[in-house]
Amino acid sequence: MPVRMELSRILISEINDQQIIWLKEVDGKRSFPIVIGLFEATSIERRVKGQQFPRPMTHDLILSVIELLGGEPQDVIISELREHTYYAKLRIRREGELIEVDARPSDAIAVAVTCRPPLPIYVNEEVLNEAIPE
Repeated sequence: MPVRMELSRILISEINDQQIIWLKEVDGKRSFPIVIGLFEATSIERRVKGQQFPRPMTHDLILSVIELLGGEPQDVIISELREHTYYAKLRIRREGELIEVDARPSDAIAVAVTCRPPLPIYVNEEVLNEAIPE
Protein backbone atom coordinates (compact mmCIF):
# COMPACT_ATOMS: atom_id res chain seq x y z
CA MET A 1 0.00 0.00 0.00
CA PRO A 2 1.52 3.36 -0.99
CA VAL A 3 2.18 5.88 1.78
CA ARG A 4 1.40 9.58 1.29
CA MET A 5 4.54 11.69 1.57
CA GLU A 6 5.37 15.36 1.26
CA LEU A 7 8.45 17.26 0.24
CA SER A 8 9.93 18.47 3.51
CA ARG A 9 13.40 19.79 2.65
CA ILE A 10 15.55 20.71 -0.32
CA LEU A 11 19.30 20.91 0.26
CA ILE A 12 21.19 22.63 -2.54
CA SER A 13 24.97 22.80 -2.53
CA GLU A 14 26.74 25.03 -5.02
CA ILE A 15 29.99 23.10 -4.56
CA ASN A 16 28.56 19.62 -5.02
CA ASP A 17 26.88 17.96 -8.02
CA GLN A 18 24.56 15.95 -5.81
CA GLN A 19 21.62 17.71 -4.20
CA ILE A 20 19.20 16.21 -1.68
CA ILE A 21 15.46 16.33 -1.23
CA TRP A 22 13.76 14.87 1.83
CA LEU A 23 10.36 13.25 1.74
CA LYS A 24 8.38 12.97 4.97
CA GLU A 25 5.39 10.80 5.74
CA VAL A 26 2.23 12.95 5.88
CA ASP A 27 0.59 11.07 8.76
CA GLY A 28 3.70 9.66 10.41
CA LYS A 29 7.30 10.18 11.41
CA ARG A 30 9.23 8.45 8.65
CA SER A 31 11.39 10.45 6.28
CA PHE A 32 14.22 9.73 3.88
CA PRO A 33 16.52 11.55 1.44
CA ILE A 34 16.81 11.19 -2.32
CA VAL A 35 19.93 12.42 -4.10
CA ILE A 36 19.11 14.40 -7.25
CA GLY A 37 20.80 16.68 -9.77
CA LEU A 38 21.29 20.42 -9.49
CA PHE A 39 18.86 21.30 -12.32
CA GLU A 40 16.03 19.28 -10.79
CA ALA A 41 16.71 20.57 -7.26
CA THR A 42 16.75 24.16 -8.49
CA SER A 43 13.54 23.63 -10.46
CA ILE A 44 11.80 22.10 -7.44
CA GLU A 45 13.00 24.87 -5.13
CA ARG A 46 11.86 27.63 -7.51
CA ARG A 47 8.39 26.08 -7.82
CA VAL A 48 8.03 25.63 -4.07
CA LYS A 49 8.97 29.30 -3.61
CA GLY A 50 6.39 30.32 -6.24
CA GLN A 51 8.83 31.87 -8.71
CA GLN A 52 7.43 32.65 -12.15
CA PHE A 53 9.26 32.38 -15.46
CA PRO A 54 8.67 34.34 -18.68
CA ARG A 55 8.86 31.19 -20.81
CA PRO A 56 7.85 27.58 -20.07
CA MET A 57 10.47 25.47 -18.31
CA THR A 58 10.91 21.74 -18.97
CA HIS A 59 8.40 20.63 -16.35
CA ASP A 60 5.86 23.19 -17.63
CA LEU A 61 6.33 21.67 -21.09
CA ILE A 62 5.64 18.18 -19.75
CA LEU A 63 2.39 19.35 -18.16
CA SER A 64 1.34 21.20 -21.32
CA VAL A 65 1.88 18.07 -23.43
CA ILE A 66 -0.12 15.95 -20.98
CA GLU A 67 -3.01 18.41 -21.00
CA LEU A 68 -2.99 18.98 -24.79
CA LEU A 69 -3.19 15.21 -25.28
CA GLY A 70 -6.28 15.07 -23.06
CA GLY A 71 -4.63 13.82 -19.90
CA GLU A 72 -4.80 14.99 -16.33
CA PRO A 73 -1.84 14.45 -13.99
CA GLN A 74 -3.02 12.46 -10.98
CA ASP A 75 -0.08 11.75 -8.68
CA VAL A 76 3.49 10.54 -8.32
CA ILE A 77 4.50 7.21 -6.86
CA ILE A 78 8.02 6.21 -5.94
CA SER A 79 7.66 2.59 -6.77
CA GLU A 80 11.02 0.87 -6.41
CA LEU A 81 14.49 1.05 -4.91
CA ARG A 82 17.03 -1.07 -6.78
CA GLU A 83 20.78 -0.94 -6.25
CA HIS A 84 20.56 2.45 -4.48
CA THR A 85 18.46 3.94 -7.31
CA TYR A 86 14.87 5.08 -6.82
CA TYR A 87 12.28 4.59 -9.55
CA ALA A 88 9.09 6.60 -9.90
CA LYS A 89 5.97 6.81 -11.98
CA LEU A 90 4.05 9.90 -12.99
CA ARG A 91 0.44 8.76 -13.11
CA ILE A 92 -1.89 10.39 -15.60
CA ARG A 93 -5.62 9.88 -16.07
CA ARG A 94 -6.84 10.00 -19.68
CA GLU A 95 -10.31 9.00 -20.86
CA GLY A 96 -10.88 7.04 -17.63
CA GLU A 97 -7.64 5.08 -18.00
CA LEU A 98 -4.73 5.37 -15.56
CA ILE A 99 -1.42 5.65 -17.42
CA GLU A 100 1.85 5.19 -15.53
CA VAL A 101 4.89 6.91 -17.06
CA ASP A 102 8.36 5.82 -15.91
CA ALA A 103 10.27 8.80 -14.49
CA ARG A 104 13.18 9.72 -12.30
CA PRO A 105 11.82 10.70 -8.86
CA SER A 106 13.36 14.15 -9.22
CA ASP A 107 11.52 14.84 -12.48
CA ALA A 108 8.26 13.38 -11.20
CA ILE A 109 8.45 15.50 -8.04
CA ALA A 110 9.34 18.59 -10.11
CA VAL A 111 6.20 17.99 -12.18
CA ALA A 112 4.19 17.41 -8.98
CA VAL A 113 5.21 20.77 -7.47
CA THR A 114 4.66 22.55 -10.81
CA CYS A 115 0.95 21.58 -10.74
CA ARG A 116 -1.54 23.82 -8.96
CA PRO A 117 -2.43 22.40 -6.53
CA PRO A 118 0.66 20.19 -6.25
CA LEU A 119 0.13 16.53 -7.05
CA PRO A 120 0.15 14.01 -4.20
CA ILE A 121 3.38 12.06 -3.76
CA TYR A 122 3.27 8.42 -2.63
CA VAL A 123 5.98 5.90 -1.78
CA ASN A 124 5.46 2.15 -1.80
CA GLU A 125 5.79 0.61 1.66
CA GLU A 126 8.52 -1.75 0.39
CA VAL A 127 10.58 1.25 -0.70
CA LEU A 128 10.19 2.87 2.72
CA ASN A 129 11.27 -0.35 4.41
CA GLU A 130 14.44 -0.42 2.31
CA ALA A 131 15.14 3.31 2.53
CA ILE A 132 14.62 3.52 6.28
CA PRO A 133 16.20 0.51 7.98
CA GLU A 134 14.91 -0.16 11.49
